Amino acid sequence: MLTDPWFYAAAVPALLIVGIGKGGFGGGLGALGVPVLALVIPPTQAAAILLPVLAIMDIVGLYKYRGTWDRRQMAILAPGAVAGIVLGSLTFAITSEDFVRLIIGGIAVGFTLWHWGNGWLGIAARQQRHSQIRGSFWSSVSGYTSFVAHAGGPPLNVYLLPQRLDKTVYVGTTVVFFALVNYVKLIPYALLGQFDTTNLAASAVLSPLAPVGVLLGVALHHRISDVSLYRVVYVVLMLSGLKLLWDGSAIFR
Repeated sequence: MLTDPWFYAAAVPALLIVGIGKGGFGGGLGALGVPVLALVIPPTQAAAILLPVLAIMDIVGLYKYRGTWDRRQMAILAPGAVAGIVLGSLTFAITSEDFVRLIIGGIAVGFTLWHWGNGWLGIAARQQRHSQIRGSFWSSVSGYTSFVAHAGGPPLNVYLLPQRLDKTVYVGTTVVFFALVNYVKLIPYALLGQFDTTNLAASAVLSPLAPVGVLLGVALHHRISDVSLYRVVYVVLMLSGLKLLWDGSAIFR
């Protein structure tokens, strides 16, 4: 695998895109990482290779967005995220990856169409406040889908986007959230034998791309307005949702 040029042709752009999303656009692009890498290797192996690289990205993101995250949001989101990861680890052996992709894709596309539909109809979407019930539910879905396919961005955004947080607080909160999620995921991934020498070697080779992608995302983040950032996030949410729906439809083919 490490000598296969097709592996790098998929892995390099996938990691740069994920890093840019994590560093500048709230992590929504993370849903594209496993599907792109899964073009050349099995999805479960793609997820295992990506996780240590994502953990390095999280360190860079935490440093760049230190002090800008919403602590109240994280107090709501953290327990649900851990619960979702536990559920994902317990059902790992019986989970259909395509079924999970369909769930995530449906959530992403449906939520984005609802938001755009309100705009087309001239209906002003009501700004939502933080909610223990909604936050716990969507963070648990995010933790679960993140465990299975590193695709926790769409469910988390269903909860965070309607709150219209300041763009830097929004991205900073997603950075802290996914840092927690990814470092917790390291434990069950290791226990499930996902970190063999082949996967860890591939992660090590790809790890220099981690800070590059995140820093590119941070640079872009500071060059666009709040309105533009949220427009980009909704477009990314729609594209990632459509991609996941297409990949998940393989269950019917």
